[in-house]
Amino acid sequence: MVNDLERRTFQWFWDAGDPHTGLIPDRYPSPQTLSSVASVGFGLTAYGIGAERGYITRAQAVQRTLATLRYLMQSPQNDSPDKAAGYHGFYYHFLDKTTGLRFNRDIELSSIDTSLLMQGVLFAQAYYTRDTAAEREIRTLADKLYTRVDWQWMRRPDNRLSMGWSPEHQFIPNYWEGYSEGMMAYILGLGAPTHGLEPASWQAWLATNSQRWGDYYGQTFLNFAPLFGHQYTHAWIDFRGLHDAWAREKQIDYFENSRRAVYAQQAYAIANPGKWQGYSATTWGLTACDGPGDTMQQIDGQARHFLSYSARGAGRDYTLDDGTIAPTAAAGSIAFAPEIVLPTLRDMKARYGQQIYGQYGFVDAFNPSFHDGKAFWTDHEYLGIDQGPILLMIENWRSGLVWNVMKRNPYIRAGLERAGFEGGWLPAAPRTATAPQPTTQPAAMDGAHASAVLPAAPHPS
Repeated sequence: MVNDLERRTFQWFWDAGDPHTGLIPDRYPSPQTLSSVASVGFGLTAYGIGAERGYITRAQAVQRTLATLRYLMQSPQNDSPDKAAGYHGFYYHFLDKTTGLRFNRDIELSSIDTSLLMQGVLFAQAYYTRDTAAEREIRTLADKLYTRVDWQWMRRPDNRLSMGWSPEHQFIPNYWEGYSEGMMAYILGLGAPTHGLEPASWQAWLATNSQRWGDYYGQTFLNFAPLFGHQYTHAWIDFRGLHDAWAREKQIDYFENSRRAVYAQQAYAIANPGKWQGYSATTWGLTACDGPGDTMQQIDGQARHFLSYSARGAGRDYTLDDGTIAPTAAAGSIAFAPEIVLPTLRDMKARYGQQIYGQYGFVDAFNPSFHDGKAFWTDHEYLGIDQGPILLMIENWRSGLVWNVMKRNPYIRAGLERAGFEGGWLPAAPRTATAPQPTTQPAAMDGAHASAVLPAAPHPS
């Protein structure tokens, strides 16, 4: 079943992506012309997975990757509200897939969506290592794209990163602080050889962790209610055995923290405090996803409120639950807790069948409590930022591919070391206190380092 799910999910990225520009829509199939730069980051990683699995040839992966990086490199970077794809190396959250420019004036220059894009860019840099003209160009373009991101410009005076910027309103007065997907932005910024962050920014991000640490449904962990916050950074970076100062103090690594978050969500579904239909030990998963719509419906004589796209979740920080289950919450957590995720995926597919499982795998979300008089609500679209964790984490569980490729990237290693991480697959002692110089060829892993790489979780081939 997992083999089939991975294949179908990969196909979404291949079919949805524009072969000439590499732009990938936010959702597909959809009449919208909205392209998500985060989806592009997941897609750049998906092509390497596809080549390794034999879904496409390496030549096809190279061609699509090169088209994407060339398009990104030549896309206009300036402060125009209408004639730019980005500014200071950052990209707008959404681009118009027909023009490649900012979708509209409501769209922000996004630090986190640029980070998701750059994870894919750095994966490409480290994956395509052959001495061919095309693969050399991929490495060169990837290096240029990453090293032109001006993390210092996005950093605020208190060392935190702003969530974004716009020509109309300047910097967004909200910042990345506390455990969340923002983790990857700081690691990328710390690893940058140009315009990079200082370790003080990592400490600023950690400052509020104590407010989220605690017990929830039988687990003690660093809380973040939607599961995507426990998945995104981990999709590219293997945190098993890695500890920064905070993790050393708590005697836990961030991988284990995510594993506990998954178990807490399952326990929440079993308890089902909202009394929603379908919740069980094998039907669970709250994260940001589509929903039935912002509406009320009478269920068993009680008015229940439902939501459209929302950051659903359950944790000490907050709970937002309208009975909508997102399969990506479980599937994107397979590397953390396969022993509970696999039965969940099998049971959901067996129970609901083609209502929730189709051409590109699981639909984005479904809600057994919300009925239109004929059937319960199911989504008819797939979202790139939800398909991505499914594909990448399945492959990490099966082979460790994405993790192992990223371990070769000197920028990722430098970012982790400058954040104070030690242990696991990192060298016994930090190699340098500063970020590496720009490079077009990722550093090869020496034999001692290669042998220290942790194995992937046990899995069927």
